Amino acid sequence: MVKKHFRMKPFDYFNYALLILLTFAFIIPFWSTVMISLISDAERVRRGMFVFYPQNIVLESYAAILKKGSQVYSGYIVTITRTIVGTAATMFVTILLAYGISKKTVPGRMPITFLLYFTMLFSGGLVPTFLVVRYTGLYNTMAALIIPGLVSVWNLLLMRNFFMQIPDSIEEAAIIDGASPPVILFRVVLPLSVPSLVTIALFCAVGHWNSWFDALIYTQSLSLQPLQLVLRNLINASNVSTFIDYTTPTPPPLESVKGATIIVSTLPILLIYPFAQKFFVKGVMVGSIKG
Repeated sequence: MVKKHFRMKPFDYFNYALLILLTFAFIIPFWSTVMISLISDAERVRRGMFVFYPQNIVLESYAAILKKGSQVYSGYIVTITRTIVGTAATMFVTILLAYGISKKTVPGRMPITFLLYFTMLFSGGLVPTFLVVRYTGLYNTMAALIIPGLVSVWNLLLMRNFFMQIPDSIEEAAIIDGASPPVILFRVVLPLSVPSLVTIALFCAVGHWNSWFDALIYTQSLSLQPLQLVLRNLINASNVSTFIDYTTPTPPPLESVKGATIIVSTLPILLIYPFAQKFFVKGVMVGSIKG
């Protein structure tokens, strides 16, 4: 057996060096935010905004923002509820619609696909959408954060293309065995489409988790503000007392509260993504090679 020796070219050295620099460029701001969230106000004033490691770790900011009754806590509940319900509803509707337009025998398949694609190019705009939400009774409800963006045409077409990769012979065999269309979809097609489903579910979950503008437009109640909107308001605030319920004589430092809120709003997605990454590339690539 002949062993192949790997020889690095000058471009390889440059590429690795660039990737290492970019890695540090991404990690350092995040690390700095974590450290700022763990220091006291006196230490922040003494050492400045960038602290590599705090002398004394203080968890007061995390305890304050995660305490029941604070806006951050309320926003966390809204965001988690929205992400779970919204992702489940989006996946259900997207699967049914994508499976329907992936079948060449469905009447009107091409006109329906064209109408869906048309919405990617042209939209009614913010004001007509707001009027639709208001006069359909969705305004200032949790449904206003889910229903208007229930279907993403881009994700729908990705899933449709993935379904089209499945050989017709598999479904024909299921039909011969007496399977009905719902059984074929949920017991034959979906188990073969796990990479596509996980990829699109990840897209939906991240989209719901990071959304704040629709809540700003479609809601008035503070109890319906998602975490990202609370974070936006907190970053623009000059007084932390209106956002958290603290028990100490003085409120936690504003900068530490901002850092802690950024961390708790980012951490869940960072923890979920590594488990979904193995499906991510395969789901996007397979779903994009057939029109």
